[in-house]
Amino acid sequence: MSETSPAFHAHNHDSCTHDVLEHAENMVRREGLRLTPVRRRTLEILVSEHRAMGAYEVLDRLAADGFGNQPPVAYRALEFLVEHGLAHRINRLNAFAACMHPGEAHSPLFLICQSCEAVAEAPADAVRTAVEDAARGHDFAVERVNIEVLGTCPTCAGAE
Repeated sequence: MSETSPAFHAHNHDSCTHDVLEHAENMVRREGLRLTPVRRRTLEILVSEHRAMGAYEVLDRLAADGFGNQPPVAYRALEFLVEHGLAHRINRLNAFAACMHPGEAHSPLFLICQSCEAVAEAPADAVRTAVEDAARGHDFAVERVNIEVLGTCPTCAGAE
């Protein structure tokens, strides 16, 4: 997994978008799932920006594209993407972000800019190992680790 996130640095956005969408299509085909038009468009919306987006913001974009304007439209698509590792729920922001490392076994640490709400995934395998070691002492089995760190991205820091 790359140590730098495209969220905070200039990069070929078309390439990262293509990579995420290609992985999603391959994964659903391999697992016998369906990447319906609304699910695919929801993933495209999330990956179009490197920041977390609320369900209603996603819904507004889906509605503008003709997918309906009822909240279950967005929530079902987002739920599918999160369940299958194509998106993450960012609890601090009550929002969702595309997984930038789909298909990789990883425990992301979310770096959240307090100013612009850009979200970057950083590898946190060492943190997960520490959490699992601590939990093991309590006979607790860890299923998921979601670590969110607030701070300031390089762009916003440069603007201060």
